Amino acid sequence: MVEITEDLLLGGRVHLAQPQKGHRAGTDAVLLAAAAPVSPGDVVVDVGAATGAVGLMVAARERDARFVFVERDFHLAELCRRNCRDNAVDGVVAVADVLDKVSREAAGLSPECADLVLTNPPFLEEGQARISPDRRRAAAHALPVGGLEAWLKACTGLLKPKGRLVLIHRAERVSECLRIVEKWLGGMELRFVHPSADRPAIRFLLSGIKGSRAPLSILPPLILNGPDGRFTPQAEALHRGEVTLL
Repeated sequence: MVEITEDLLLGGRVHLAQPQKGHRAGTDAVLLAAAAPVSPGDVVVDVGAATGAVGLMVAARERDARFVFVERDFHLAELCRRNCRDNAVDGVVAVADVLDKVSREAAGLSPECADLVLTNPPFLEEGQARISPDRRRAAAHALPVGGLEAWLKACTGLLKPKGRLVLIHRAERVSECLRIVEKWLGGMELRFVHPSADRPAIRFLLSGIKGSRAPLSILPPLILNGPDGRFTPQAEALHRGEVTLL
């Protein structure tokens, strides 16, 4: 039996049931949601949604958008449905493997259906590092060889023309992600995330518009912790849902 915890995000505005062990929502999810430009009526697709944290945090900011949560793990998808109900979000949960076209289409994910796609892709590919023996944690953190390109191609395929993709990933994979998405996206905005002002970046946030020819912009970095090891005022405000990265 999987132990479930009941957690609060954005200062209590989002209630999230999630497994006690395995991949759990944290700062990456908060930052991805905070970087999502959403408008009333938008179709927002959260790819690799797990229990729905990213989409639900965006929904807390814009109730009049339509949300689709894509998750291949049936048990996580069930928790995502529960979280949608608990947060009064009328979201659709699509149980699908985003890497499999047949699986996507069977779940009702048609090409060019989304105004906004949000994703936190698994950080590793097979052979790059030791994979967790926990099956769900391993699935959340590792893709097959070549899987990142396939993942991002599927995400951009879901976007309408002029739709926007926003993703978060490890800093050392920024050149790879840029190389992949520049085939389909322009007007990209790149922001690095540093654990402290004197340490190298550990994450980056990347946003781009399908079909745009505009150049890349480098945004100011985000610093998570001050010299005392505590969140900076900006990072604290982001976790409370008081500010965004827009």
